[in-house]
Amino acid sequence: MNALLPYRTWLLVVFAAALVSCESNFKEVQKINFSEFMPSGEATDFNLKYTDSGRIKSILVSPLMLDYASVEFPFTEFPKGVDVTMFDTKGKRTFIKSNYAVTFKGTDIIDLRDKVRISSEAGQLLETEQLYFDQKNEWFFTEKKFKFTDPKGVSFGEGIDFSKDFKIVNSQRIKGTIDEAE
Repeated sequence: MNALLPYRTWLLVVFAAALVSCESNFKEVQKINFSEFMPSGEATDFNLKYTDSGRIKSILVSPLMLDYASVEFPFTEFPKGVDVTMFDTKGKRTFIKSNYAVTFKGTDIIDLRDKVRISSEAGQLLETEQLYFDQKNEWFFTEKKFKFTDPKGVSFGEGIDFSKDFKIVNSQRIKGTIDEAE
């Protein structure tokens, strides 16, 4: 039995070396399939005016835009935030500010994140950490905590959706309200 002990030890060493060798080769195979995730386009101090039938519908300003058009699920990223002004048919404005935004091509959805503020000329203000905008339906929504301020008072809750002009507001879970003195 003692004669087999050095043989078993040697076999264990060879087996361990083979495992280490396989791990090294596996990492090399992983590197072969890795591709650098780089934007196909980049713009700095970006200022876009979107018009329809000769009227300005929105103005988007951002210090940095990265376009990932050549990836499997294309998107455009605004890693340093956006400042958007939207106009309705009567020229009334809605203002949107966030520290980060991303839009996914083919979905018409914009994901606004990090200190999102949306306000209207009528004095309404919504603050949250994440807000989605459905461009096709001109509708905002979130499931995150929010603070909504309007001339009638302040509401706190989780989950809200509303039209871009704040004419329709649906709160889901109101945690509290504070009425302003009339």
